[in-house]
Amino acid sequence: MADNPHDKPPFDAAEAERDIGAAAPFDEAERAAVYRAIYTRRDVRNEFLEDDVPQDLLIRILDAAHHAPSVGFMQPWNFIVIRDNSVRGAVHEAFLRGAQAEIDMLDPERRAHYRNLKLEGILKSPVNVCVTCDRNRHGPTGLGRTQQPNTDLLSTACAVQNLWLAARVEGVGVGWVSIMREEELRSILGIPDEIAVVAYLCVGFIERAYRRPELEVKRWASRLPLESLVFEDRWGAPCPFTKAP
Repeated sequence: MADNPHDKPPFDAAEAERDIGAAAPFDEAERAAVYRAIYTRRDVRNEFLEDDVPQDLLIRILDAAHHAPSVGFMQPWNFIVIRDNSVRGAVHEAFLRGAQAEIDMLDPERRAHYRNLKLEGILKSPVNVCVTCDRNRHGPTGLGRTQQPNTDLLSTACAVQNLWLAARVEGVGVGWVSIMREEELRSILGIPDEIAVVAYLCVGFIERAYRRPELEVKRWASRLPLESLVFEDRWGAPCPFTKAP
């Protein structure tokens, strides 16, 4: 059982001072590696191999997720590792119901395009991971959460990104499946009502990956230009430094 997060030793200023180290920038090769992981990370849908993910590698990826930033150091996440075929089969059925509901909401001319996207790898990937958020881990408030209560959910999203980047550098693909009702997923996995479901991820080795996001390659959407998204000083005010010279 995890330690009670409210049971803490008294603050020691000298110990805190000794724990402070240098914050030098990475060297050029290290920076390039970090940016390469960011820019080549992809949402994998149908390219998974059957090879299992070794336990030590999976633990490294989950530990990277556990080292994500969290507001007030709340660490609200849990990770459900799913390998059982019957459980994944039930999740897949929930996905199919969600996908059909989504198709029914689309304009008729986009439905065929949608069906060709092959949006999930629940059964094809060897491992699924459900990332959840315990919204009561540090009580009803928590440091930094009194005015913005959803920071626990946002912190858990940071854990998802850490997991994704760690997987990328290990040559492991990740796909985020969101096309299913949370209530169904909660029932299948036995998740308590007070625990929020943040992400359902397919995880496994892949033979290849798209150079650009798959949905961009298949003309479902395009990346927005950065200059249209950055403002200066107030909402809507153009930011001059984002414009090309």
